[in-house]
Order: sequence, then structure tokens, then C-alpha cells
Amino acid sequence: MAFFSLRDVGLAQECAVVLTRSVRPADLLTIPPGFKRGVDFAPKDHPAPAPGLLSLSRLLEPLDLGGGDEDEREAVGQPGGTRGDTVPASPCSAPVARASSLEDLVLKEASTVVSPSEPPKPLPQEQWAIPVDVTSPVGDFYRLIPQPAFQWPFEPDVFQKQAILHLERHDSVFVAAHTSAGKTVVAEYAIALAQKHMTRTIYTSPIKALSNQKFRDFRNTFGDVGLLTGDVQLHPEASCLIMTTEILRSMLYSGSDVIRDLEWVIFDEVHYINDAERGVVWEEVLIMLPDHVSIILLSATVPNALEFADWIGRLKRRQIYVVSTAARPVPLEHYLFTGNSPKTQGELFLLLDSRGAFHTKGYYAAVEAKKERMSKHAQTFGAKQPTHQGGPAQDRGVYLSLLASLRTRAQLPVVVFTFSRGRCDEQASGLTSLDLTTSSEKSEIHLFLQRCLARLRGSDRQLPQVLHMSELLHRGLGVHHSGILPILKEIVEMLFSRGLVKVLFATETFAMGVNMPARTVVFDSMRKHDGNAFRDLLPGEYVQMAGRAGRRGLDPTGTVILLCKGRVPEMVDLHRMMTGKPSQLQSQFRLTYTMILNLLRVDALRVEDMMKRSFSEFPSRKDSKAHEQALAELTKKLGALEEPDLTGQLVDLPEYYSWGEELTETRSLIQRRVMESVNGLKSLSAGRVVVVKTQEHHNALGVILQVSSNSTSRAFTTLVLCDKPVSEDPQERRSASPGVPYPEDLVGFKLFLPEGPCDHTVAKLQPGDVAAITTKVLRVNGEKILEDFSRRQQLKFKKDPPLAAVTAAAQELLRLAQAHPAGPPTLDPVNDLQLKDVSVVEGGLRARKLEELIWGAQCVHSPRFPAQYLKLQERRQLQKEIERLRFLLSDQSLLLLPEYHQRVEVLRTLGYVDEAGTVKLAGRVACAMSSHELLLTELMFDNALSALRPEEIAALLSGLVCQSPGDTGEQLPSTLKQGVERVRAVAKRIGEVQVACGLNQTVEEFVGELNFGLVGVVYEWARGMPFSELAGLSGTPEGLVVRCIQRLAEMCRSLRGAARLVGEPVLGAKMETAATLLRRDIVFAASLYTQ
Repeated sequence: MAFFSLRDVGLAQECAVVLTRSVRPADLLTIPPGFKRGVDFAPKDHPAPAPGLLSLSRLLEPLDLGGGDEDEREAVGQPGGTRGDTVPASPCSAPVARASSLEDLVLKEASTVVSPSEPPKPLPQEQWAIPVDVTSPVGDFYRLIPQPAFQWPFEPDVFQKQAILHLERHDSVFVAAHTSAGKTVVAEYAIALAQKHMTRTIYTSPIKALSNQKFRDFRNTFGDVGLLTGDVQLHPEASCLIMTTEILRSMLYSGSDVIRDLEWVIFDEVHYINDAERGVVWEEVLIMLPDHVSIILLSATVPNALEFADWIGRLKRRQIYVVSTAARPVPLEHYLFTGNSPKTQGELFLLLDSRGAFHTKGYYAAVEAKKERMSKHAQTFGAKQPTHQGGPAQDRGVYLSLLASLRTRAQLPVVVFTFSRGRCDEQASGLTSLDLTTSSEKSEIHLFLQRCLARLRGSDRQLPQVLHMSELLHRGLGVHHSGILPILKEIVEMLFSRGLVKVLFATETFAMGVNMPARTVVFDSMRKHDGNAFRDLLPGEYVQMAGRAGRRGLDPTGTVILLCKGRVPEMVDLHRMMTGKPSQLQSQFRLTYTMILNLLRVDALRVEDMMKRSFSEFPSRKDSKAHEQALAELTKKLGALEEPDLTGQLVDLPEYYSWGEELTETRSLIQRRVMESVNGLKSLSAGRVVVVKTQEHHNALGVILQVSSNSTSRAFTTLVLCDKPVSEDPQERRSASPGVPYPEDLVGFKLFLPEGPCDHTVAKLQPGDVAAITTKVLRVNGEKILEDFSRRQQLKFKKDPPLAAVTAAAQELLRLAQAHPAGPPTLDPVNDLQLKDVSVVEGGLRARKLEELIWGAQCVHSPRFPAQYLKLQERRQLQKEIERLRFLLSDQSLLLLPEYHQRVEVLRTLGYVDEAGTVKLAGRVACAMSSHELLLTELMFDNALSALRPEEIAALLSGLVCQSPGDTGEQLPSTLKQGVERVRAVAKRIGEVQVACGLNQTVEEFVGELNFGLVGVVYEWARGMPFSELAGLSGTPEGLVVRCIQRLAEMCRSLRGAARLVGEPVLGAKMETAATLLRRDIVFAASLYTQ
């Protein structure tokens, strides 16, 4: 027989791996011809040897068995080999730790063998949000994507390239970056990619104005773009559709065909999910989007981007790549301005530089400048300090000096953020002497205005707001807020983006997504009214607005200026606002009747599933996999437990255990009530003896030395009896654990008695640590005892004997404990502490009943009681934990489940769904409404609208969409007055049903959502009155009137559809007429962006 070495066969050092890779197992004979046994060259999973013995085969397997060829050695790690040829290396074939000799290796092996078996490791947590490193450059970008779907005239930033690489792999991405960092680049690439793949993209935005702007931008870039908003539908068949989030939601509910060919959905301004009113729409859409659709989320920087992405990833069972960058393309410098006249226009103090350093020197200089002026003012006009906000004249002085200063330093254009519509108008109107445009710019502005306003009818061109705005624009000034007519707002935006508006007075909405950067941003104030109260700006709001400063490619830095009209704000407030963390993304998920009815109609998703998947439930649901695993393990463990023996005297052991548990629970409930009551806390003064029950002390007596309280809770510093510690190490002191409880332990407080020499300690107790308040009060000097105890904690005084006061108190406690082993008399909650709470009185009666039952138990007399009790206890505790996990995994643990049942009950009572949960006709009608679904459906089924004329119906319905509260006015026709009363009566009836079903919205709150302030205005508009006359009828700003009429026309259209559904052609025709009457002139002038 010929002998050959392993080297002749051609084995390299990595023998096992190379063999399995280069020669297929099928080709290699493991048993030579004529032999009965052979050799298996594959690495084996050797059984672990007995502890203390060495496995020689495991030691020798990874050793070098010959030199081998370099080529073959390289072949192992070559990526070129097909996957099918490799086998996964067994755990044993892992490279052995390097050792200088075989002896060391043997020792290492032995040490690993002897170590006891480790507990099984928990499953690695699922990670759905993958943070992308945006600091490392993407050098091979053009090698990875040789033919990009879209190219820009500039080189994309690193974060943009990272996002694009993931889009090419069809991954979902979340891009969080500052305003004007270039998030739109990612959206553009996705649209181009979809066009290349012949699929569709949907781009959603929170605001209609933003949708219109994106429509213009994308149409210029891609051509095949459509727009769907509440009142406009342009090219709905296009490959890229721009729409508001609400439209996408209704598409998903109705199962639109568009969704089938959809590849991407781009959510812009995702931080809008924090909006209390509309944030829920984002969550609904994200939950309902089909799995084949990839998601792109664009957001301002948010601290919890990973958590939000993790929620979406878990929802869609796919990884979301988080590309987050805090870098600004144009760094910002933040200043304080204290000037108010030409003399002081240079009073500009740097507070936060472009590197993010806060300059206290600048702050103190601003305070000093302000103080100096105050003292001069006092010398001239007497000691009375000028108050904050001086009025329009002072404002004018401040702005004229600021703008003069900015103009000389070439820092225009500027956006001035003012948090009130009225003040915006006042400030712009006050600057009558200011003219910032050249004659050629004036002519350009004039021609642009002529062209835009030519589309309005004659009288609309003469509206006071149009004339006033034209005059301001000619001088380079602009105003932008919700009270301005939509067409004028668009004119201002377009002129601003062309650089013809030099100073723009705007409210916060201008910073929302509209990408119109300026050279400088000015804050009129750092306080705003948020609908409830005045407050400082939040860091997120400040950053969003300040981010408008600095135009990329034009300005080296952006300038942000905060005006100090009155006193300079506190440094800590400024620091928090400028450098604080922006607001987190928070769930605003809530149940609406539309959502419930829509989901009851479809089988694919239950309402409970929608709630379960919401962002609000995410923290409690994200561990569900771990809960399921724990549940399986505990169930297995429970099955393996031995049943306790319950024969003979032990027959009432389960009841005894339950009584003990219930008694402990009842007592702790009563004790909680005592600790919450005034009398209970009064009784816990210094000197009071209490029973202490904590981790370390089980029913030990203590005396209160000191009571300290802060705004949220109280703490009681107490001297407590304990055993003398055997060891100095506090870790070795065992925590007090009660043994098997006998009746005297359960009924009384079987007090702790030291086994050896008695010792004491001082503990800080929370209200929950006090198990009972005794009737005893000792005279103690708390301060002296505390001082002595803390002194004896120091090393050099550790052996000192305690003071006499300390010893006396400890001895008295010990005497009490010995005199009353079952616990000294305690204060009765009802008789002594005067607690008349029903739960306390009933709890006391129940506790006495349980005590009687416990005393009468038979099982405690059995010699087998302790062993069987412990068995039962282990079993019950496991069952309790299993129940807790089952509850967490069930629908019952949903936070909104009770409200869901209440809302379904409302729908049942009103006849929208039947007992089985099937949606009836009224429910289907309610689904067609976008808001106020119950009220509109009830009005329709009550025939409250059928008898009215179209213009009267429109006027009444304005109460449901109007946002500015006001009086209905005396001069309304009687039919309208009656109509208003009828609408209110129907709303009141629905409100009463809601209250009866348990919802916590009062009838007054529900009826209060209606605002009938514009009934008269809408009535006259529907009758054909020109807008110029309409403006005089109410004090409401023109922009809000237009918004109300536009929303009203949408509501009329949805009512028309509902009327056809019910088979009410007359009402349908009236609603059609009403919508037509409303849709005219300046109110429905088409957006300039869509032309």
C-alpha cells in the first residue's frame, strides 16, 4: 500500500476548510476501497469531555499540519467562490488562541473546559433602525453607481450620497438634517429612480402651500408630476404625485389603484407628527402603507430619530437606515441687538458663534448697554423705568436703526419673525419712510404684480389688502401670515425668492418647510402665545426659524438677531433656547370615529391592530418578542414543577395562601391611603414609633427623627433596630426575608427581634416603607442622634460608643418589640385618623374578615405545611408572572382600549354599527366625511338641511370649519338663526350620548368646537356679494375668511357624495349648487405655483 502525507494531497494549513471548499464531499472517499472504516476530514463538533479532562482531538485540530501552497491559502478567503461550495465552519474550527507552546495551549484549553456551563444567552435584540455614519466620505460613490438616475449641477454632500446608495438598494431611509441642508436631493433621486423603474412615487407634505411649491419645483425638474390637494386635482395619472397626507390616508382607506404601482412614499417635514390636531394622520398612513412600498422620511434634526425609525422598521419588518447630520451648510452666528435709534444702531453683541460657543462676554455687554440707556433715561425723565414694548413708535425706532445697520453691512434680505398677525402688519405699516429697492427693481416688481393680479376681477384688484401690499412690495417690504390672501402670500414668496423683497415680516408658518433662505433672521421677541398661554420659544422652534438664515453658496455665515426691546432676557433662558435639544417626536395618536368606521368596514386590519402598531404603544410593544420567549420558558418551567400535596389537613392550603396575599394587598392599600391623607402625614412627626418594612428590614421597629419634604414627596429619617453586622462589608448583610408565614405572622406584625446583640441604623424611608403607624411616641432629640450617627460612619470614629440619647432610644424600641412580639397597638385609620374614604372603611372590614379566616385555617397544623407552602408559593408566583406577560401581549393592555369600547358604544347608540360591529348605512355616510362626521351625518338623517336653500346650508356649515371665534351677529335672517340653534341642538344630543357612554369630553366642550362667527359673511358670499364689500362685514382677516370658504367648499363636495350614497338626489343637487356658489373670484384664484 502506498503511503502519502497530507502535504502530497495538497492540503494547506487550513486543512479542513480548504478540503471542504476545493473538493466536494461527494468526490472525496472517506472509506478507502477494501477498508471497513475510514477518515472524515470535515471538522467535527466533538462532544465536550468531562470536566477536568482534555480533548486531544480538539487541541490538535486547528494546529498547523503542513506548509501548503500560498495560492491555496489565498483561495480560502477569495470572495469569488460560489456560496454553494462553502460549508459553515463549525464552532470547533474557530481559530485557536495564539500560544507560545503546546503546554500553554493545553492549559488554556483546560481552563475553558473546567469553567461551569454558562446560562443560555438571551436572543440578540432585533435592530430595525440602522444609524449610518455620515462622517466617513463615500469615495467609491461613482463606482457603485456608474449611471445615477439623476445628476445635479453640484457635488452631493456625504449624507446625501449615503442616502442615495441606500435608495439604489431599495432600502427605506430616514434623513434628519437642519433646514436648508439639502434633504430635497434625496426626494429628487427617489422620484428619478421611480421614473427609471417605470413605477410611481408619492410625495406628501403637511401644508397645502408647500405641496403647491413642490409641484412647481418638481414639474420643472421631472415634467411628469401631478398634484392632489383638497380642492385641486392636476394630472392624477402622473408617475410622481404630490399630495397632502390626508389625501393619501383616504386613498389607503378606499384601496386606490395608485397604491399598486407605488415604489416610494416620501414624507416631508416628519416632525409635524408632533402636531396635536393632525399628527395622527401620519401614524395612520405609516401603519397602513403596504409592505412593497419603501419609505423616505425627511425631518428636521430630532433627538429620537432612531427610536422613531425603530418603530417604523418593526412595523414594516424591514430595516430603516437613519442618516442624521447636525452640520449646517452655512454656519449661524447669533446676536443680541439693544439699539433703538441711529446713535445706537451699532449695539449688536455676539452671543453664539458659528462654532457653537456661547459668549457670556457678549451677553454682559448687552446688559450693560441697556442699563446705561436706562440710567440716562432716568436722568432725563425722572426715575420711572421705561416699560417693555414701548409701542409702535418705539418699535419703529428699533427697526429703522436695525435695518439701517444691516443695510450698511450688506446683510439684507432679512426675515423678521413676529408671533402675532396684527404686529406683523403694524410693523410693516410703521416703516413708511423706508425704501429699499432701486428703480429697476421697482419696475420688475410692478410688472410681476400686474401679471399676477391680471387674473383677478376688477373689484378684487382694488381690495385694501391688495393695494396696501402692492405699495409695501414696491418699497421692498413684505408681510406673510395666515391673514393674508393666498394669492398675495404666493406673490410675496416668489418676489422674496427672487431677492426683490428685502425685509419680510412673517409669522412662524413661513419657516415651515418653505425653502426660502435669507441672509439674516430677526426675532421680534423670544416669547409666543401657543393657544393656551405665553411661553418662551422651544429650542426646536427657534432652530427651525433661525435655520432660514444663510443662503447656501451666497453667504459665508447666516446671521440671527434677537431684539431686546425691553430688558435683556435671562442668560439661562437664552442658552436653553439656542443650544437646547429640539423636541422629541411624540405620538399624537388618538381614535377618531372615521378611523373606527373605516377599519370596521375592511377585514385586513382591526382597530386593535391599528392601536397596537401606533407609535404611542411602541415603548410597551417593542419587547413583545422577549415577552413571548419568557412566556414560553415560564410555561415550560411551570409544567415541570411538582404539584403540592393538598391531602388531609392541607386541603385548605390554596385558600390560606390566597387569604394571606389578599390581606397583605388590602393592608398596603389602606396604608397608601393613610400616607396620602393629611392626618396620616401629621401623625408622622419626630418621635413617632413606626413599623418599617423594606428590602433590608422586615417588620422592624423604628422611631422617626426628622421629616423632610420637597415638591413631590416626603422622606422620613428614622432610627431602626437591626442585628449587629457580622461582617463590615455592607454587601454581605443579608436582606431580611420572611420565612413561611404562620397566622400570627400574617395577622399581626410579627416584629423583628435581634438574634444576637442589638444594633441600630438610620434609614431614609419613603411613605411606602412605613408598614404601620403605632400609637407610641418617644421623646427623642433627632438632630443630636443624626449628628452622632453620621460622625460614627467616619473611619476614625467607627469604634466610638453611641451617645446616651441613641442608646436610650434603641433600648426603648427593643423593650417595645419584646413587650409586643405581634406588634404594638397601631393607629386605626377610621377612628384615630378620621379617614372616611369608602375604600378604607371597606378595606378595614375585609381585613378583619380575612384575619378570622386565617386564624381558622387547618393547613398550618400539618407537619408538612412549610414544605408544601413553598411549593405552592413558587407555583403561584410563576402563574402570576405568566398572567402578567399574557396581559402585556394581549389587546387588553392597550392604553386606548377603554376609549375604543366607549366610542363603539356611541356608534351603536346612534345606529352607525349594529351589535355584531357591522357598519350600517349611517356609518358608511360618516366615512365619507373628513371632519365632524357624526354631526354632519346626524344633520343629514334628521333632514335638517333638506328644507334650506343652498346658500343657507353653506352659511350654517361654516360653523363647522370656521376657526376664528366670534358672534353670529344680530342681523342674520330668521331661517339662519333657527338653523344655528338646530345645529347646536344636534351637537348637544351627540355630546350627551358621548358622556353617557363614558367619554371624558363634556357636552359644553363638544358644542364649543362650533364657531358661527362667519355665518353672515359666508351667506352674503354665497349670494354673490363681491369680496371687497365682504371684508367690511367682519373683523376677521381676509386670509382666514378665504381659508374658511375653501374648506367649506370641500365639505359641500363630501356631503354631495354622501347624499348620493343615501339616495337623496335633491340634497345632492343643493350641495353641488352650494359648492359652485362658493367657488369663485379671489377666494378660488388658482395657485400661481400651478400655472
